[in-house]
Amino acid sequence: MMFHRPRRVRLIAAGLAAVVCGAAATVTTTAHAAASGCRVDYAVGSQWTGGFSANVTVTNLGDAVTGWTLRWSFTAGQVVTQAWSATATQSGAAVTAVNAGWNGQLATNGSTSFGFNGSWNNASNPVPASFSLNGVTCTGSTTPGTPSPTVPATTPPTATPSTPAPQAPPTRTVRVFWLKPTDVAYDQRYPDGIAGVMREAQSFFRQQLGKTFTLNGPVVEVVNGQHDTNWYINNNCDPNGDRYACVIFNMQSELQQRFGLRNPDSRWLFVAEVSAEEVGKSGGGAQPGWVLLSGHDADGAAGKTEPMPRWYGGMVHELGHAFGLPDATSTDGTCMSASFYGYPNCTFNQTQKNGILNGPYGSFLS
Repeated sequence: MMFHRPRRVRLIAAGLAAVVCGAAATVTTTAHAAASGCRVDYAVGSQWTGGFSANVTVTNLGDAVTGWTLRWSFTAGQVVTQAWSATATQSGAAVTAVNAGWNGQLATNGSTSFGFNGSWNNASNPVPASFSLNGVTCTGSTTPGTPSPTVPATTPPTATPSTPAPQAPPTRTVRVFWLKPTDVAYDQRYPDGIAGVMREAQSFFRQQLGKTFTLNGPVVEVVNGQHDTNWYINNNCDPNGDRYACVIFNMQSELQQRFGLRNPDSRWLFVAEVSAEEVGKSGGGAQPGWVLLSGHDADGAAGKTEPMPRWYGGMVHELGHAFGLPDATSTDGTCMSASFYGYPNCTFNQTQKNGILNGPYGSFLS
């Protein structure tokens, strides 16, 4: 388990975290009404000219459900443009959010969260006045709410050809996450830039190996963090230790607690980047099944620092570790050595190619 670039630290064998799903997961259960009530916490995490990002937490106060549909209506012309951890559709002011495959089950008093980006009129962005869960109005108490007249509580949501049911992210793929702390404004350059780095690495793997990994759509799943930047830098951190490691360990701990992915996880290989780090303490690294990177790498992918070939090479290097390769013992022209800084003038040698193809995630390549 390795950390690399200006950061030679080994990843501890802590469970890594999962990330938000995008609009791709398989729902195999039928939604049932929340029998006694529900509560919804809606918060705008950040807002900028023409756009905003919001977190929604749904708490089921009634009987356990095996699938959920949350509905609300905007009152100031807001429009959902991208959602994660749920599939969201909108008709006029009315929004419908359906669970992803992994977060459909809600026990009594159980909660789950999803997020979305939206557009607004730059004048008013009020919180929706009312929500309904599986047709039951959420009042925040255990007294049954009034079923929504348009969605009977006993009627499960149906899909149409233009609005497919949510599907689980396909297994044996590479899932990529950008975690945005609460005090970091949303910036489309980050998901776009990280996606570009991943596509370049995908192309490089195909060139070198004759096969490559599969990315999901969207390539980058945006995660609204639960804490501000300072928390990721300082929480549970040894001031005399590797300060940058605090950031990525706090990121993976949060993701683990929120989404319960395994480390390693036989379903997916993960790349996670967080927009936080202490000044002068950039870093990140990888271990089989996971790449973990801090703000320096996220900024680089967004085009804010060094030229892109450096970030392409860095991602190829870290993905090599995630696919099971060790560091090269010298600067030998392979991307598993410091030669990655000279990308695209680095390669995988035959031993490294065999190590990837025969390694724990070799079967992910096609």
